Amino acid sequence: MAMRFGRLDLNLLVALDALLTERSVSLASDRLCLSQSATSSALGRLREYFGDELLVVKGRTMILTARAEELIEPVRAVLEQIRTTVAVAPPFDPATADRTIRLMASDYSTEVLLAGVLAGMERDAPGMRFEIQPMNDTPIEAIERGNIDLLLTIDYAISADHPSQLLFEDDYVVVGDQNNPALAGPMTKELYFALGHVSPRFGKARVPAFEDWFVRRQKQQRRVEVVAPSFLSLPGLILGTKRIATMHRRMAEIVVRSMPLVMREIPFDIPPIREAVQWNIANNNDRALRWVVERLMFAASKDTPKPDANVLALSGGLIDRNQIEVEYRMNHPQR
Repeated sequence: MAMRFGRLDLNLLVALDALLTERSVSLASDRLCLSQSATSSALGRLREYFGDELLVVKGRTMILTARAEELIEPVRAVLEQIRTTVAVAPPFDPATADRTIRLMASDYSTEVLLAGVLAGMERDAPGMRFEIQPMNDTPIEAIERGNIDLLLTIDYAISADHPSQLLFEDDYVVVGDQNNPALAGPMTKELYFALGHVSPRFGKARVPAFEDWFVRRQKQQRRVEVVAPSFLSLPGLILGTKRIATMHRRMAEIVVRSMPLVMREIPFDIPPIREAVQWNIANNNDRALRWVVERLMFAASKDTPKPDANVLALSGGLIDRNQIEVEYRMNHPQR
């Protein structure tokens, strides 16, 4: 049977089980919701496959051949194994799960969301392991090739071909050294563009952070004096200088608590970013991944309050998110 399995499809195996159980073509066809002719055809193919009559007419009934009797239990066992392992997803218990989850995330996402979530998982899922990979130039390709399980990135950068879930929104603030005289009062638009900036870029293609890309698409240009390798390197690069960094609010609130830095509102409108998590559509029913996504969503739902600052639009008009997304995707091809 094993050698010739390539010619026996699963539907024939289901038909065989019904025929062996009912010992009647008409009863088996009712059970299978098939016509009698289709069930008879299946029986013919099964007889050819096994080289045996399987069911033979005796008087007004059908009886099983010796070969058919031998097949009852193995066929039932195979179908039951398929049903329990393939058709029905195995239950997921975080307390006993033994699994490695690979995530691709920026150091910003790791700092403001993943760190807290993974700390909680040490208690709730002690057998699970997590590998965080840095953002590269082709994150969607990493999802499609199965190199990572989950991708955390801004919603502009996710693929429409795979499922995703929005996690949280974040806006931007200006951060600088607490002894920087330029930060003694509120930040103005003129001051912002007069100061030197530190801004991160990523990967081999030196992809700018969203805020850098957004400001650079305007007519007014900043003077970027230091290009940083990561979001987390920004605080150390502005410390003791007159430079400023434009930083996500959630991260800025963490660093100003632990370093002699101050935070000021941005004096013009930069659209907030929306952080999302994405996974391969082939893993849509992976209960372990679903559980991790739910934990991320729960942690992300504890939103940071946003101030009611009266800020000016940088370009003088209202921001159209759809237009920005089109431009962003044109500037950042996913493959």
